[in-house]
Amino acid sequence: MTKTLSPIALTCGDPAGIGLELAQKAWAALKGDVCFALIADPRHLASNVPHKVLADIGEARSVASEALPVLPMTFGGDATPGHADPRNAQGVIDAIESAVSLTQSGQASAICTAPINKKALKDGAGFGFPGHTEFLAHLAGVDDVVMMLASEALRVVPTTIHIPLKDVPQALSTGLLENTIRITASDLTTKFGVRAPRIAISGLNPHAGEGGAMGFEDASIIAPVIEKLAAEGLDIRGPLPADTMFHARARATYDVAICMYHDQALIPIKTLDFDRGVNVTLGLPFIRTSPDHGTAFDIAGQGIAQPDSLIAALRMAHDMAMAAA
Repeated sequence: MTKTLSPIALTCGDPAGIGLELAQKAWAALKGDVCFALIADPRHLASNVPHKVLADIGEARSVASEALPVLPMTFGGDATPGHADPRNAQGVIDAIESAVSLTQSGQASAICTAPINKKALKDGAGFGFPGHTEFLAHLAGVDDVVMMLASEALRVVPTTIHIPLKDVPQALSTGLLENTIRITASDLTTKFGVRAPRIAISGLNPHAGEGGAMGFEDASIIAPVIEKLAAEGLDIRGPLPADTMFHARARATYDVAICMYHDQALIPIKTLDFDRGVNVTLGLPFIRTSPDHGTAFDIAGQGIAQPDSLIAALRMAHDMAMAAA
């Protein structure tokens, strides 16, 4: 029997960015396939795409084949492409909070978020979080979340994220790495349907330290965590030299690669599948995906923004919800 999912809640992001035009392009591509409702101010939508204002997100499925379903949210300002308006900050925040509430109540099956502009949110509403992920964790009441970038070609997780490279060795710890691996393994099973995840762990240093000749962290921090979790029955191996982990034969041997720092993880996936990479937040009590790009103020309103990553994010949210149902 085919499962029927609740609609995905798609937040509009900053209305001055490319999120709204991508949402309309994604609807045109997916209207017969993936059901979602855009949480936005209908005033901000372009007039050349049909849309239907909903009284309830549950109405989305009945209208999605003919019009973009829109769950209305009142914003304080207009939407001028390329120019963030702090008056819209509270509306952007309210849309995210609404998506979380709808998902936690079961009215939505997942959240997909269009990009926000943190400065506009701070200027207009005193937004006190570094970004989407931290705000979603706060709303969900969880302390630890993990960033995954995923595509059909590869899934990667950076253990440390947005910090200078010189600070990575100090930030890397056995506790952080173990927590990252445990969250990743759990969500691969519960949200991706991977029954026994195969996990590859990179080293930090060239050649995974080469026995201490190129650094001690691989042997003293990374290897003990791998040994501990392998003894618990996790299918895990490493630390592996990062320069040999991402060719086609290597990728076929694991379900996710956990790396030690941002570029070590993101360069491979952006090289393999730049346009269709999806940002997935692991560790939340609900499914959250996002396109792997920003607001792109420089091209907003020109009609040239490519919807591939948002389409992939919506498809992945749908597939994850199906696996979790």
